[in-house]
Amino acid sequence: MNEFELIQNYFNWPLSDPGIELGIGDDAAIFNLDSGYQLVTTTDTLSEGVHFFKNDSPEDIAYKSLAVNLSDIAAMGATAKCFTLALTLPKLDEIWLKQFSQSLKQTSKKYNVSLIGGDTTRGPLNITITMMGVVEKSKAIKRSGARNGDNIYVSGEIGDAALCLKKINAGERPHKAELIKLNRPIPRIELGSALKGIANSCIDISDGLEQDLSHIIKASKVGAMVAIQELPLSQSMIKYIESNDDWALPLCGGDDYELCFTAPENFNSEIINIAEFCKIKITKIGVINDSKDLKIKGYDGQGQSYQHF
Repeated sequence: MNEFELIQNYFNWPLSDPGIELGIGDDAAIFNLDSGYQLVTTTDTLSEGVHFFKNDSPEDIAYKSLAVNLSDIAAMGATAKCFTLALTLPKLDEIWLKQFSQSLKQTSKKYNVSLIGGDTTRGPLNITITMMGVVEKSKAIKRSGARNGDNIYVSGEIGDAALCLKKINAGERPHKAELIKLNRPIPRIELGSALKGIANSCIDISDGLEQDLSHIIKASKVGAMVAIQELPLSQSMIKYIESNDDWALPLCGGDDYELCFTAPENFNSEIINIAEFCKIKITKIGVINDSKDLKIKGYDGQGQSYQHF
């Protein structure tokens, strides 16, 4: 089976978006933008041994590859439309490919995004997805919009993915819920869209809250005060901290893919309504100030967030 047969057999399913004029099968794809909208695009690469384990299921790898890109789109308040896939394979394994492609197809259908092109090559297992979305002009939520006095919020619960990874590396058996958080994070698409006009800034928590919130305060030229006792934690994480007093895990652990955003105090009631509408917990964890630094009340440790290099 050559490259073109591989694409035809596993990645050439029908397009669901009428705005896509030309998908897989040409030198490039063509899709139309409605008037008054801007293109939003993001790229993430997942590598074996760095972002997933060698024995992880192809279904989980496909899901997560798509979900982490959708999370970036969500953080901008945008609507995901379509994506490209660059797939590097160490060998041609049709069983693996079938499971991977079926999961990718199911996940793309769930989030209403279309695969419109990409590339395949031989080498160490890597999955690179470029996601494209749209947002109304001047409505995107950027990292640079935080203002002095904004409240800082986090969606869902944080730290479980890092706790799961820690257990795996220690040879322990994680709980099923922890494995789901690590391997199948939920991109907060609905929440991100609902925050347009309310949130001044937003970022998805991929490399750890401490580092990702630092990106907001640096881009916005502000500071922040966060209290560790306000962090939204699962019962598993609470139990772990009670035993180890290790606040670095929820503060600096990656792979949460929850949204961290800032908004003025007068929008608090709207945020409560959004949480109810999206059926998701939203927790205030701190306040933006003009200090130009991130202070974490109750934590004296050094930042240990994930670094790519």
